[in-house]
Amino acid sequence: MKKPVYPCLWFDGRAEEAARLYCSAFNGSKLEECTPFVCSFSIKNKPFMGLNGGPHFKPNPSISFFTICESGEEVDRAWNLLSDAGKVLMPLDSYPWSDRYGWVEDRYGVSWQLSLAKKGLEDPDIFPALMFVGKQNGNAEKAINFYTSLFKNSNVELIARYEAGDHDTAGNVKYSQFYIDGCRFGAMDSSMSHAFAFNEGISLVLTCDTQEEIDFYWLNLTEGGKESQCGWCQDSFGVWWQIIPSTLSTLMTDPDTAPQVTPP
Repeated sequence: MKKPVYPCLWFDGRAEEAARLYCSAFNGSKLEECTPFVCSFSIKNKPFMGLNGGPHFKPNPSISFFTICESGEEVDRAWNLLSDAGKVLMPLDSYPWSDRYGWVEDRYGVSWQLSLAKKGLEDPDIFPALMFVGKQNGNAEKAINFYTSLFKNSNVELIARYEAGDHDTAGNVKYSQFYIDGCRFGAMDSSMSHAFAFNEGISLVLTCDTQEEIDFYWLNLTEGGKESQCGWCQDSFGVWWQIIPSTLSTLMTDPDTAPQVTPP
């Protein structure tokens, strides 16, 4: 059965260890199935994949996970677990957009933006947040428009722009939320100097029921981007995708049929 677009996190043999940590950090989370190759789990009822791909790639803050927690206790628990042996990117504190918010990179390199739900205004949730930096800075809105035009059941919910005095490029995307294929995403530009960019450490998995679907998304996502092997490709904005048949998840979690990973 076709799944919504969901993230794949690349690990060096520690996918199950990481999945167990994440499931203990957040409410509404579940470890589903693990093999030496791949681990399936959910956070706030959203699907995730952990891939044991070796030392070739590592997640970085270009794609973080904005997590809306239902209570201050959940924020604090997640913060304490994820910051242990990790790195604080923004301290856990009160900010204009949230009474309790912090940005942390965990010991595996995965980045989390933790936020307390606004009572009566927000439901608990988790979604990928894309940061367009370096040569991709300024392309966030173009990417949003491209993704929402490519996928059915997509729309732009909010785009807020930097203004003069915001210490970034006025007119660029400061914060946004949009939906592709019914899945929530965030995106922003950053003109600051960053030592990271989109890479295979975090990819977006797109399952397709037919060969026609596979061909459609492959041709559109690789235009101006890069083709790779085993269904991996990079779009023109640098984001990595896995375009796979809907039956592949069953094969990948079967230890008798799971392939060995080679870097895309």
